[in-house]
This record gives sequence, structure tokens and C-alpha cells, in this order.
Amino acid sequence: MGKKFYATTAIDYVNGQPHLGHAYEKIWTDVLVRSRKMEGLEAFFLTGLDEHGQKVQQAAEDHGLDPQEYCDRLAVDWRAFTERLELSHDDFVRTSESRHKQVVQAILNKLQAEGHFYTSEYRGYYSTRQETFLTDRDRNESGEFDEIFAPVVELTETNHYFRLGRHQEWLIEHIEAHPDFIYPEYRRNEVLGFLRSQELEDLCITRPLSRLNWGIPLPFDGDYVTYVWFDALSNYVTIPAVLGDPVVCGALGLDCSGKPGVELWPADHHVVGKDIIKFHAVYWPIMLKAMGLPMPRQITVHGWWQKEGQKISKTTGNIVDPVKVIEEWGLDAFRFYCIRELDLGPDGNWTDNGFEARYSGELANGLGNLVNRSLSMIRRYRGGVLSAVHDDLKADAEHAISVARGKLSKPENFRRRCRQSGGL
Repeated sequence: MGKKFYATTAIDYVNGQPHLGHAYEKIWTDVLVRSRKMEGLEAFFLTGLDEHGQKVQQAAEDHGLDPQEYCDRLAVDWRAFTERLELSHDDFVRTSESRHKQVVQAILNKLQAEGHFYTSEYRGYYSTRQETFLTDRDRNESGEFDEIFAPVVELTETNHYFRLGRHQEWLIEHIEAHPDFIYPEYRRNEVLGFLRSQELEDLCITRPLSRLNWGIPLPFDGDYVTYVWFDALSNYVTIPAVLGDPVVCGALGLDCSGKPGVELWPADHHVVGKDIIKFHAVYWPIMLKAMGLPMPRQITVHGWWQKEGQKISKTTGNIVDPVKVIEEWGLDAFRFYCIRELDLGPDGNWTDNGFEARYSGELANGLGNLVNRSLSMIRRYRGGVLSAVHDDLKADAEHAISVARGKLSKPENFRRRCRQSGGL
């Protein structure tokens, strides 16, 4: 049967409800997968939820709920959201599931046995919001930590660390040797600039139970749980492992006998937002290298949406509710506008007037009018039946199909085609 085309979205953090950015990422990945299926290729689409970590534990406490119950309730809304978007996804992973925990613990045991981890005491600053330790490099020009890190606390604790530094030169060489590994090119240049200018610090991969108990237990030290990002990134190999992918099972030493043996790895596209590029383009490749797994073929990075030229914010009420838009205009119109309006890569601007203009000018008066007039002429002049077959336009049709296939084969061509022809 051979390897399937494998595309993933980032898994979404369950500390709130889905928004426009989540919808855009999922729709874009869905279009990417559907285009492959239209070509007759087998494809697999994975999305899901990132459910562990301090923010989720705190949110659950604020709602008077156990963390698992809190996640279970929100998971209902997120699954409903994927159904509302009519995604063609093949699996929906949740990091609180036992199948995911087993794979993460297998990864941890393998890397621990091979000497990739060590313990050390940390003294410094910690961002609860970002769930990460901070250094002076994270301070802004005024010497303060940016608002995105608030609240920041001083912390002293012992944790387990993953040796990242030993992989820095290898990662630079890999990115340089594979120009399409990170798309678009300016995001690739950002990652290379970071790696060339800064010494890569080792990654703290645990949190002590005394501070956080909502996470996957560290299999070789019961006083700790796994750092949420190490846990979350591993989801991309969890489902291949569950399905018995021979590459993943072989590398992790998992017994996959009796499983389907679906070949997925390496991933063809990880579609993610620009805010998490470091995790996917630096930490994740190094994790895979340590596991003995091939690199994903491309990390595809998209930008953020604004509304009416302003930052989207629940606090100010400047938001776009995808469900309400769909209820008013229909799903096809919403999906069309998302892909048509925002190129893959840069930030975009949602405007209500722009949405209505695209709907009226391109869908209703453009494509819609073409289809309506064509059907009307078939009914009027052919009695609603096309019995004779003509090949007058065969060469033109075959050329158009060939061009479309070529432009769908790579994201940069896909983006250009959408901009020129009005979307997919």
C-alpha cells in the first residue's frame, strides 16, 4: 500500500474556545489534504488537543473542576468545531488519552537510557502563561519581560533537562541542506538566524509534582511530570505508533504486532502558527533526531489574523466568531474567504466589508452566476441532458489539469494559484 501523505495541524491548547486562527489553520490543512485525495493519493489528516500543563490545571481549578473533567467538557466543543468546519481529518488526538501517554513514556525511557537527559537545579525566572523558563535574552529593550510572559515569577527548583546543544550544528546543516524544510523562506531565515547567533540552551523537560500534577508522569522519576511541550510535540508520532507505522515502532522499540501497519512517517506537512515556530523547527527536529526518526518533510508556518486592522482580542470585543459567520453566510463562503483572503505565511486582515464583497463579487456573481447560466443553457437547449460527447476542448482541459496539479504540489505554488484564480 505504501506511505500515505501525512499532514497535521498544531494541537490546540484547551484553555478556551476555538477562534478564527484555529479555523484558518484547520481549513488550510484540510484543503491541502483534499487536494492530494483529488489526485488519487492516500492521505491522512491529524488534528487534536493539547490538554496538560499549568494553565489547564489552573483553569480547571478556577472552574471548580478536576482537570480531566474540565478537558473532557471542552473537548466536546472542539470536536463539534471540527465537525462544523466539515474537516476530512482521520483522527483526533487528545494528550490525556492513554494511547498518547504510552508513546510519550516510551520516548522518555528511550532517551533516558541513551543519555540524552540529566538533572540540574534552576534559579531564575519562569513565565506561567508561556509555561517556560526565561533568561535575559527574553527581556525587551527597556530590560523588562514582555507582556506575553506575564506573570513572571522567580523560581528555584531541580528538574530533568534534554541536551539540545549537542544537536545545534547538525540542525543548522539540515535546514541549510533542505530549503523547503521550513516554509515560507523568511521563516526559515528567522530560524537559521536564531540558531547561528545564539547558543542553544538545554530544554527543561519536567515539572515537579509539588508545583504541577496535571501531566504525563515521568516513567523513571515519580516526583515529576513531563513538560507540556515535550508531551504535545510527541502527538505527531503517537498516532503513527498506534496504527503500527513500522518506522515509528522500530525506532521507539514498540511492539506493533497485530496493528494495521499504516505507513505515515515522516510527516509531509506540519501546519503551525508563527508563534510556535521555535518549538516545531528547533525542539521537535532535535527530539526526532534523538529518537532515531526521519525529519518531517516540511514545517509550514502561517501568520495571524487581525480584524479591521486591529489585534483580535476578547477583552476589547474585536473578534470574529467562525460559528456565527458560518451560520449567517454558510460554511463554503467562510472556507472560501479564509483561503482566498490570506496568503499562507504573512498576517492577514479580516474585514466584514471585505467578506461581503468577496461573497457577492466572486462567489455569487462570479462562480455562482457561471454555474447557474451553464445549467440554464443545458436545460433550455439540451432538455437538461448532455448526450453527445465532444473533445474540442480536450487539449485545453488536459493542460489546465496539468497546470493545476503542478501548482498544488507545493505550498508556494498553491498560495500563488489561490491568489490568481480566486481560491479553491
